[in-house]
Amino acid sequence: MPKVLSPADIEAFRERLCDVAEEKFAAHGIDGVTLRDLATAMGVSPMTPYRYFKDKDAILAYVRARAFNRFAEAMEKSEAQMRKKGGGQPGDTYIDWALKNPAAYRMIFDTNQPTAFDYPDLVAAMKRAKDTMTGGWKILRDQGRFKGDVDLAGHLHWSAMHGAVMLELTGLVKKPLDARAIARRAITAIAKDLDVKPKD
Repeated sequence: MPKVLSPADIEAFRERLCDVAEEKFAAHGIDGVTLRDLATAMGVSPMTPYRYFKDKDAILAYVRARAFNRFAEAMEKSEAQMRKKGGGQPGDTYIDWALKNPAAYRMIFDTNQPTAFDYPDLVAAMKRAKDTMTGGWKILRDQGRFKGDVDLAGHLHWSAMHGAVMLELTGLVKKPLDARAIARRAITAIAKDLDVKPKD
């Protein structure tokens, strides 16, 4: 008879399963990983993951929601600190988090999941992460230093950060260039193009 699992047992296993899945999905792609692979990596029977998730797609959604929330949490903390200092965009935090968490970063930005909007927790996590890309621009707008489209500015910022990170993660840049140096120049150019006023 299967062991009766407490809510804590269930949550602990789900987290362990998703730790393994995050690494395997990032390394081998979604199609290159089966539930049997995940079970083998965890040392459990092939049917065990089905006690916790409906299927592989549900695991992917959980892994991605968790990654989006971890990313957003780091960005929100950085943004809160920057508000105290008078604004700006937490670019270094973005790059640090991406380079320290490459598997999670790939789950966020390098994964096509057509069913993503079938999972409310994933949708909420995606929105939370997206909102962090406009936070600094809203501060600048509130300070009267920026009068443009906050959403557009956020997407430009996000694109610049993501491009710089992916160049470094894929080994396409060499010192003295790195993601941080590229992103800073790109953000400076974007701020100039969007006519961001300097601090008084």
